[in-house]
Amino acid sequence: MMEKYDVIIIGAGPGGMTSALYASRANLSVMMIDRGIYGGQMNNTAEIENYPGFKSILGPDLAKEMYESSTNFGAKYEYGTVESIEDKGDSKIVNTDQGSYEAGAVIIGTGSQYRKLGVPGEDEYGGRGVSYCAVCDGAFFKNREVVVVGGGDSAISEALYLAGLASKVTVIHRRDQLRAQKVIQDRAFANDKIEFVWDTNVTEVVGDNMKVTGVKTINNKTNEEGEIAASGVFIYVGNNPMTEPFSNLNITDEKGWIKTNERMETSVKGIFAIGDVREKELRQVTTAVGDGGIAGQNAFEYVSSLH
Repeated sequence: MMEKYDVIIIGAGPGGMTSALYASRANLSVMMIDRGIYGGQMNNTAEIENYPGFKSILGPDLAKEMYESSTNFGAKYEYGTVESIEDKGDSKIVNTDQGSYEAGAVIIGTGSQYRKLGVPGEDEYGGRGVSYCAVCDGAFFKNREVVVVGGGDSAISEALYLAGLASKVTVIHRRDQLRAQKVIQDRAFANDKIEFVWDTNVTEVVGDNMKVTGVKTINNKTNEEGEIAASGVFIYVGNNPMTEPFSNLNITDEKGWIKTNERMETSVKGIFAIGDVREKELRQVTTAVGDGGIAGQNAFEYVSSLH
């Protein structure tokens, strides 16, 4: 017999956990499925300073607090990688590598993953100097020189984190100004350990066959080529949505982001989407939590209409 739930939530990030809280508190049977530990990208964030109620909190600590709330009313949590969803009208079949489950409604909160530069050496030196997570790997580069590629909130926040460990942080950005919030920019500009290289792209990650030794660059205005020595390369150039398992449902735009209305409903009745996987402007813990609350409540209303 296939296990059946009122609501299955795919992904246990901040949005998924909030949906679980709202749906289970409404007395629905709820299961969250995630291929890793609860919390999503919060686990890769050193410090969160823009979540109400906390002046500053470590990402993994906020994830733990949310998880305890989300399971307080009976929501279950299971490991598994979702491979597809089958739309059967009033029921949905969620197929995973651990088996299949049935639900009245499904909430997709699979988030996004770090985009790669796509340059030579990036894959070759993955785990040997190339990283997408300063919190995970920064300690390996204590008192050494590192490069951060990118100019958004993530890039500059992680550059600040690395400045507390590394001897020097060089931020390489393809534009002539940052996209990060001004408060983060101001901190970075005031930090003596952080230098900026503007209007520049990384063309190759270089190494000695064992580990990274630096990056090759090109100035996109002058075409001048260069090389910057570094033991670590931290890449933050955007994200791609993790929506491949749902391609059969035709709920994404041309870039793979899921399209929803303000009720978090997709074009398929009974399937909702939340958080970073959505087509939206601001991808933050706060916006994911907002999405999750809306989806959890509207999933309750949808499931109630089936009976």
